[in-house]
Amino acid sequence: MAFPAKYPQLNETEMTDDARRVLIRMIRVAFPHPSFPDGPYERTADTILAEAQNSTWFRVALTQGLLTLSHFAGGDFRDLDDEAATKVLRRIEATEFFGFVRRTTVLNLYDHEDVWEVLGYEGPSFDKGGYVDRGFDDLDWLPEPRIETYDGPRRLVEVADSLPGGAPSATPTDRDTSNQPGKRDAEMAQVKK
Repeated sequence: MAFPAKYPQLNETEMTDDARRVLIRMIRVAFPHPSFPDGPYERTADTILAEAQNSTWFRVALTQGLLTLSHFAGGDFRDLDDEAATKVLRRIEATEFFGFVRRTTVLNLYDHEDVWEVLGYEGPSFDKGGYVDRGFDDLDWLPEPRIETYDGPRRLVEVADSLPGGAPSATPTDRDTSNQPGKRDAEMAQVKK
């Protein structure tokens, strides 16, 4: 739902191709991945622009934010090297504009198959039977885990010598494992005394 702005001309604010390119540069500087092609950044910028079209507030915040980038850059933000561009972004990181761009980017930049391929993520596994049978432990950057199996005797350790009230506790050797109906009842009656 788009709310009308106080000044009607702000309702007509539209993003130019220049603004789109500045936004793409901003996303690339804020989320630097040298191995990413341009496509994921362009898609993310288009998603942000589409979100801004649905809300006058976001559209105005985006317009003002992109103008602020140019102002802090002392010219065109796109002309700054990565280090200088990062310094500009640090100056605006507490603004609503930056928060809007960051939230939308986090939710959209990494949610595409071509990004998954670059990052080494194989994608969802539910349609292939899940990860248990499909390499949940195929991390090649971790050392092989040391797995040791206990070969000693199976022994239960008693925690208490007796139950509350002074009744002796049943030890594993005292328990009836033969499923004989009367014997277990007689033992339980003795414990209750």
